[in-house]
Amino acid sequence: MVMRQVQCGVVRSKMVRRLSLLALLGVVTASTSACFVLFGGAAVSTAIVGTDRRSVGKQIEDVEIEHRVNNALDEHFARQSVHIEVSSYDQKVLLTGQVPSEKDRDYAERLAAVQQDVQRVHNELAIGSLAGLNSASDDTLLAGKVKAALLDVPGLDKGVVKTICTDGNIYLMGRVGSNEAELAKRAASHVNGVKRVVAYFEILSDAELETFKPKPAEPHPAPAAQ
Repeated sequence: MVMRQVQCGVVRSKMVRRLSLLALLGVVTASTSACFVLFGGAAVSTAIVGTDRRSVGKQIEDVEIEHRVNNALDEHFARQSVHIEVSSYDQKVLLTGQVPSEKDRDYAERLAAVQQDVQRVHNELAIGSLAGLNSASDDTLLAGKVKAALLDVPGLDKGVVKTICTDGNIYLMGRVGSNEAELAKRAASHVNGVKRVVAYFEILSDAELETFKPKPAEPHPAPAAQ
């Protein structure tokens, strides 16, 4: 009986978390706002958008992964000693920012890798002092410029590329075709202030890309003659 009550409690907790995220999805979709997770003084944007090539379920799952990884890192590292930003796309976690040592870098990767539903970790953590890092506001401004540049690229669907900026470095994630990947990298690299561009794309085949193209509207039947 005790075991059954515990299991029910776990299931209920998961359901509440899922329902909360679904409520967040409704708010974000309606207002085109973003959810922000704070860790190490940095704001991590986790907006859920309708043009994303992940399913809604995958987007929600990635938000949950970001929460879990952030919580695990927060439990281990002192906030003043590291600057770590966590981004998840299709269960692939990207760690960016700065830590004091190689040991910290490796441990952060291991912590992220063992979290539920994480399939892979891309570790872009740099080693050094936090004093020389760009301010969060500078990175937010630069990320906004890159996102705006990507919106103006012919041949690149809007909303399919996730953009992360840390210390002037731009990281791109998404499910794109090979041509879209090159267009996105080129556009991001031409934005003033970008130090380098790192792409972690899942390259889709032409057949897979076709599934995301809008279906043509079916013609309405002509009204019957009276």
